[in-house]
Amino acid sequence: FSKRLFDLLVSLPVTILALPFFAIIAVAIKLTSKGPVFFIQERFGRGGKKFKILKFRSMYVDGDQKLNDYLEKHDDLKKEWQQFKKLKSFDPRVTGVGKFLRRFSLDEAPQVFNILLGSMSLVGPRPYLPREKEEIEQSAAIIFRVKSGLTGLWQIKGRNDLSFETRLKLDEFYVRNWSFMLDITIILKTFGAVLKGRGAY
Repeated sequence: FSKRLFDLLVSLPVTILALPFFAIIAVAIKLTSKGPVFFIQERFGRGGKKFKILKFRSMYVDGDQKLNDYLEKHDDLKKEWQQFKKLKSFDPRVTGVGKFLRRFSLDEAPQVFNILLGSMSLVGPRPYLPREKEEIEQSAAIIFRVKSGLTGLWQIKGRNDLSFETRLKLDEFYVRNWSFMLDITIILKTFGAVLKGRGAY
């Protein structure tokens, strides 16, 4: 209850203040690439229940096809994709505006609406994808005890520079050692991590 109250007290005023910036981002997305402003995707939340996560669209609408074609032509990058679920040097799926949004994690800003609706928390484990179910199986019992977070230990420890396995270990550590002081520390350090752009792809 106290964690939920904290989420509401922080996210509600932030959402109100951010609405003009959301409008600017929405216009930039619509003017530079075809497709919707928002990207909606299923993720795992508390109890392993699926929910719809909301993000600003940072990829082309045919991004998955572009990625498959790119990996077919670059066998050396397949291992990187398998290990990090990201391509660090160049991702053919990402638009020009999307690259900027990802650099400063602005694509994830609409998740404040997920927080207001109660499907996410300000701080928590990474919201994992259904296709990652087998890979998170050993950690799921721990990670699914709490809501997924807009930010978390993975954000301040290197983001996408971390291997998938390391992200899981950090999420387990967070759940086992949760405290308000840990949440506040993560929130404060997130600002520095976002500004530095380390691990943002």
